[in-house]
Amino acid sequence: MSNPLRVIVLIETLPGRGADQADAYTALAPLVRAEPGCLRYDMHAVEGDPDRFVLIEEWASAEALQAHDIAPHMREADLANRAFRAGPAVVLPLTPAPIA
Repeated sequence: MSNPLRVIVLIETLPGRGADQADAYTALAPLVRAEPGCLRYDMHAVEGDPDRFVLIEEWASAEALQAHDIAPHMREADLANRAFRAGPAVVLPLTPAPIA
């Protein structure tokens, strides 16, 4: 069995729009978690900064992640996010195994 794919996504909203991001995530998360191959999809607020978030994703395969990226609910979310995001999210794919 291959190692799951892990991705960290850094999100920043426009000033004062963090609640909009939290609401959008709350609506989207159940749809993503129901996708085949989704092992983890958790967003955390950054301590002391209500407009910054970190999304932690884990996928069973590259194919599952690719399907996620083009899912209709993700395309809709990408369009809606433009209203409150400060810019594009920063996506950081992680190596399969930890360094130590």
